[in-house]
Amino acid sequence: MAAWLSSCALSLLLLQLSIQPSPLNAIDTLAVNQELSGNQKLISENGNFALGFFQLAEASSGKWYIGIWYNKIPGQTIVWVANRENPVSDPALSSLAISGDGNFVLLVNHSKSPLWSADIKNNTAANSTIVLLLDNGNLVVRHDSNTSGVLWQSFDDFTDTWLPGNKLGRNKKTGIIKQIISWKDRGDPAQGMFSIQLDPNGSLQFILQWNSSVVYWTTGNWTGNEFSGVPEMSPANPYPSSRFMFQFVDNDEEAYFTYNVKNDALIFTRTIIDVSGLFQTLVWAEAQQAWTDAFTKPKAKCSVYGVCGEYSTCSENDASPCSCLRGFSENHPNNWKLDDRTAGCRRNTPLQCANNGSVKVKQDKFYVINSVSLPDNAHNINAKNIHHCELICLKNCSCTAYSHSGTCLVWYSHLMNLKNNIDGSSDSIFIRVAASELPNSRNNKLWFIGTIIGGIFVLSFGVAILYCLQRRRKVMNSLNQGDRSLIRFKHSDLLLLTRNFSERLGAGSFGTVFKGVGSETTTVAVKKLEGFHQGEKQFRAEVSTIGNIHHMNLIRLLGFCSEGVKRLLVYEYMPNGSLDKHLFGSSSLSWKIRYQIAVGIAKGLAYLHEECRDCIIHCDIKPQNILLDASFVPKVADFGLAKLLGRNFSRVLTSMRGTVGYLAPEWISGEAITTKADVFSYGMMLFEIISGRRNLEHKDTSMETFFPMLVAKKLLEGKVQAVMDKELINGVDVRELERACKVACWCVQGNESSRPTMGEIVKILEGVIDVEMPPVPRYLEVLAKCSENVEFFSYETADWTAYTRYTARVHGDAEK
Repeated sequence: MAAWLSSCALSLLLLQLSIQPSPLNAIDTLAVNQELSGNQKLISENGNFALGFFQLAEASSGKWYIGIWYNKIPGQTIVWVANRENPVSDPALSSLAISGDGNFVLLVNHSKSPLWSADIKNNTAANSTIVLLLDNGNLVVRHDSNTSGVLWQSFDDFTDTWLPGNKLGRNKKTGIIKQIISWKDRGDPAQGMFSIQLDPNGSLQFILQWNSSVVYWTTGNWTGNEFSGVPEMSPANPYPSSRFMFQFVDNDEEAYFTYNVKNDALIFTRTIIDVSGLFQTLVWAEAQQAWTDAFTKPKAKCSVYGVCGEYSTCSENDASPCSCLRGFSENHPNNWKLDDRTAGCRRNTPLQCANNGSVKVKQDKFYVINSVSLPDNAHNINAKNIHHCELICLKNCSCTAYSHSGTCLVWYSHLMNLKNNIDGSSDSIFIRVAASELPNSRNNKLWFIGTIIGGIFVLSFGVAILYCLQRRRKVMNSLNQGDRSLIRFKHSDLLLLTRNFSERLGAGSFGTVFKGVGSETTTVAVKKLEGFHQGEKQFRAEVSTIGNIHHMNLIRLLGFCSEGVKRLLVYEYMPNGSLDKHLFGSSSLSWKIRYQIAVGIAKGLAYLHEECRDCIIHCDIKPQNILLDASFVPKVADFGLAKLLGRNFSRVLTSMRGTVGYLAPEWISGEAITTKADVFSYGMMLFEIISGRRNLEHKDTSMETFFPMLVAKKLLEGKVQAVMDKELINGVDVRELERACKVACWCVQGNESSRPTMGEIVKILEGVIDVEMPPVPRYLEVLAKCSENVEFFSYETADWTAYTRYTARVHGDAEK
């Protein structure tokens, strides 16, 4: 009897063990009766991806998620999250498993109701179901015996990431449109405000949306080879598309787009909707141990609708673009710290509108913000003048702001998409706040006047000295303030700063530059414009445009002076002077610094060409116009010849400008120019950065030919080190040198369509994208042969008429 009882107990124990999930065995597979819990992981066959529980460092403790991340990359870059809306508190008490009916579920505390489910129905072979993590990052549920049949896959369940090989589009039979939706913030993978999907109206384009309602960017329709609004995809452009393959499928069952990489080294590529609303393709750069940007749309951060929420301003060039209006504070400050600013700002003090009839309550007031792009949803009101417009707004408790520029515009309730000026706009807006938010400017003004009058009576002899000190302090305060607004100087202020223009720094286009010293910590460069005949309105418009452009590789314009014929520009001071003094002078720059300078200049020009509202063509890129700060960070300077080009135009016809030796052939032929004219000049300058000498001044026997042609030939021979300065040969990164030489040769191609854009050049130099071997530049080859005995072909002094006639003939020969 006892033996029989023991046998029954053993049978029951074995039955119970067969029902309980067993430990995880296969590294990439989860089978029936297995579970994934605690710190267990699935790892794909080649180790590219891992699946498991994770916790975000930015988030508060106690929130765990099931997700997929890159297994070979430091840190945790998440590409998919199952329970993005429902975190678990303890992974040890939670498990990912295949349920008895063949569904794939996340269970908490062994509950019968799953917290998350793949929602697999009618699985007729539940016992043979497996979960498999593939090396492309796709998590697949299928039957063990059927490798092609997929019951469910994570590639159909997008979160914020689109991996190579996945399809994004629309199922025409079911009507289901797949969406990529951003995270809420850096510490919360819940659905955010921004998404991308194929246009639900049926057009073959993708749309970026805020709150699933407002479209703020589109790809344009598929043309057969590319999206019309994404010129980077053009097959004629060999640079951005050199690493990727694109495919758009449109048939009776579905319409979708997919992309892939051309080599296995780029498996670590992802496309995301960032929490800031930007659509980005990122590539892992092993050398930098960081994700690098291969593609971003829209280019301007402030073009993203609602990125800063309500009652805030967006500034394009600040590291943190959003800031609350005066009289407002951040809604949900912790979310702001995690880059989710879509909740915007709230009033510090409620408006007193409802109580304005009481004598005890001060009336609401307005303060002005100048040079802005006005927010959305303005109402056009009939008003006689600006004061009438203000009165109309003041009488309506819902009116939060007004603007008047010939027309009265008012805003009711919330303000959205108010942008600080970055393109020369002169619009102003008046923001309504409670009276207590603004100081009593009248009393302050009376106190100031009283102080001055008292000082005159007490120390009449010291008025002049006091005035000078006051003016100097005002100038210093203006220079030291961090609001990036242009300062309008008086001529007397600049006389004071420059000590009557006593210390000359050098000369540039249209003028001479002097050193200005305000204090031990504040030094500026003041340029006196000479032979500058623009009208007052045009001068101020261009100054405003250039002055509102801020980039670490562009010289910053601090202010200006315009008093009759006295016109001056005030710039930040660059202690290391211009690049030509270091390249062609006695001092020598290391290869590392030279390469950093080349990359920095390219970034500055890419910003001018591609990221400003109006495209700006510099027109005079050369070493003399590149200034270096104390750390040898380059700044593109001297915009005296710059040309503004609206985004609706691709080229502009203008008179010849620039410097002999750096001019693109289209200048000579009289064609309308594009940004590719700057690219040509950059290429000619890059040759000089590589060699440390002017292109036409290689006198020794090893440099007996025109240097750009020597570089092109040595590239083809695989002997690129032969072109490098002999003093630097031991400290040169050969891969960087070859990259720079290839870029330079591509830049100086006679046909402008063959030249890369500056944005592409940045990516090539940083190693984000590859570049093919360039052809020998035909135009320079003919120019080099014809110029051997031409005396006027020099950089400093040139017979323009003869040069133009000569190079026009060369250009014609090159075209043949």
